Amino acid sequence: MPDKHCLLSASSSHRYLNCEKSVEMTKDLPNETSIYAKTGTIAHSVCEIQLKKMLDMEGKDEPYPEGTTQDNIDNANEYAGFIQEFLDEYKQQVLHPIVLIEQEVSYSDYIPDSFGTSDCIILTEEFIHIIDYKNGSMKVDVENNSQLMIYGLGAIQNFDYLFDVKTVRLSIFQPNISNYGTWEISKDDLIDWGLNVLRPAGERILNKHDLSWKSGDWCIFCKAKANCRARTESFFALENDAKVPKELLTDTEIGGVLTRAQTLKNWVTDLEEYALNAILSGTDISGWKVVEGRSIRKISDIDSAFDVLKSNGYDEALLYERKPINLTE
Repeated sequence: MPDKHCLLSASSSHRYLNCEKSVEMTKDLPNETSIYAKTGTIAHSVCEIQLKKMLDMEGKDEPYPEGTTQDNIDNANEYAGFIQEFLDEYKQQVLHPIVLIEQEVSYSDYIPDSFGTSDCIILTEEFIHIIDYKNGSMKVDVENNSQLMIYGLGAIQNFDYLFDVKTVRLSIFQPNISNYGTWEISKDDLIDWGLNVLRPAGERILNKHDLSWKSGDWCIFCKAKANCRARTESFFALENDAKVPKELLTDTEIGGVLTRAQTLKNWVTDLEEYALNAILSGTDISGWKVVEGRSIRKISDIDSAFDVLKSNGYDEALLYERKPINLTE
């Protein structure tokens, strides 16, 4: 399930740790639910149910949410199996795993009044294990993943009294692109990151002091991505950086240009979407207007339509065209 409302949520940490100013820029902008968010919510709900079925936990008999597909169920079964492999491993090591599903954790030791919901947390005598299901098709790396690291800090803050673990294990399960990974960090190193990276960033953001402001791959999930000045200036800088030699570009240079151009293409799409919504809501975007597109009428059931026409006296010659067939036909 997605995090409840939290200004500095774990799920948005990749953005605000790289662009601290984005928090202030977007906090008053409306939340728009996309089809991707809706399908992600369904996928996570099915994963929760399937995992509870496997572990015979309360909630295992809950119905699937409306819109559930067979792919959701198949992915959820794989997700449950992925977790079961770790549980089997821990039991073989004579550990006693405790499984927490859709567990809310607080990381207020680092950012005041902050919390998040982790898909799955496994607690053992040796490990705190954070497992996160990703439903999208954009690859998510597990190494140094700030969202999972924050959940790890929250798990330490909330449950370290149960086991004095030394290691935090983080896993990504992303079935739609076959991306599965696990990364480990010592508890001491994770706490050090929380104290020296997460906490100072949170303090700067909350105090609105000396904020970083820059564009990057984190912009894609920012509500201000279309009209952000820092992002705009980064794309205009492409013109200044482009030093194309007189001879033909090498394949390596083409690869680099295409990579940057793809990002530029995504930005233009964001601008077009922003401008369209603005014009439709009555805002004037200089030099642009909305023009009604050409529609093509199409009969969905041609046989039924022709039956109606013929029953009303239309000759079949008016409904069909006669043309010769070619030799192959």
